[in-house]
Amino acid sequence: MVRFKNRWLLVEFVDMSTVDASAGKEPLSSRSLDGRLIYNALRDSVVSNFGDTGWGAVGMSLTVKYFSPTTNLCIIRVARDHHRIAWGAVTLLTGIHEVRVIPRVIHVSGTIKHAQLSAIAHNREVIARFRTKVKGAALRHDAYDDYLARSTREIEALQD
Repeated sequence: MVRFKNRWLLVEFVDMSTVDASAGKEPLSSRSLDGRLIYNALRDSVVSNFGDTGWGAVGMSLTVKYFSPTTNLCIIRVARDHHRIAWGAVTLLTGIHEVRVIPRVIHVSGTIKHAQLSAIAHNREVIARFRTKVKGAALRHDAYDDYLARSTREIEALQD
């Protein structure tokens, strides 16, 4: 029996409207962005930057396993032999469905378990940043704790 060897990319999409305050658009979390749109943007990025040969190399193994619109965190699976093409395509990505983003690869892992652990740790860091911006202690406790519990369950439920 042959085991398929994968690489797991943990990517955060930083919204350009939060970086550029003069944009005047709503933040990324309030727009409808999902795994399918991210997959299509990655496919277009691979084809435009690496051609049909690049898409032929990564096309069968590239999948978006998880996306959180709250923290803009995404877990992408790709074959180990061609993970650098996918990584390059993610880095060269400038927009997803007319939403300007800056992709930031946070972690690259050989196993889903380590990608899950890094995603959970990153979610906690992002929520801690959100909590510092909110003034009301009672309100932030319930909403953010519920989100952390729900996202941790979703991430831990991911299968290879």
